[in-house]
Amino acid sequence: MHPQVNPPSLAEQAYLFVRDRLVMLDIPPGSPINEEELGTALGMGRTPIREALKRLESERLVVAYPRRGTFATDVNISDLAHISEVRRTLEPMATAAAASRATDADRATLAELRAQLDAGVPGGDNAELLRTDLALHRAIYRCVHNPFLEDTLIRYDNLATRIWCVFVPRLSGMAGHVDEHVPLLTAIIEGDAEKAAALTLEHVTGFETAIRALI
Repeated sequence: MHPQVNPPSLAEQAYLFVRDRLVMLDIPPGSPINEEELGTALGMGRTPIREALKRLESERLVVAYPRRGTFATDVNISDLAHISEVRRTLEPMATAAAASRATDADRATLAELRAQLDAGVPGGDNAELLRTDLALHRAIYRCVHNPFLEDTLIRYDNLATRIWCVFVPRLSGMAGHVDEHVPLLTAIIEGDAEKAAALTLEHVTGFETAIRALI
């Protein structure tokens, strides 16, 4: 049984809104962050926006310069090896844990997501495919039931997704990458930790290989 979740604070709402715009490159790398515009868009003052930006800076999504302001971080392909090293280490361990720890409610949620994938991922819109990929990963991370590990997994998945977004116009087979989650979801639902870990390692390695082929 999940504990009661309180409504997100203004700072949390601002964080989630800005984070996903940064991850999907709706706020382009290197562009300035306009606190006033964000406050107007979200209907809130600058204090929660600034709290959100401090958190995003710790996650390497924005960078603040004295007297210049805050900017979306650049996407550096040189970071790919570092990000992939972390993900190859943590993600298989996490999905194995998810297979062992997922509650009945978690497994039902994953089964719904699997059914949606089986029904067909929209193939023409890579941005939508990337959002589906993010949603799948975050649903799996919740099944780990370790908030510290979940935060870390989301952080590195966000950084990896920004790299995807840069290269996605030149990538083919994005729908296939998303479809790889079907056997992974099955392994977690069925409690097969060893298979979940193996499939995850293959999935994460495939991401790095696909990007490197374009460099």
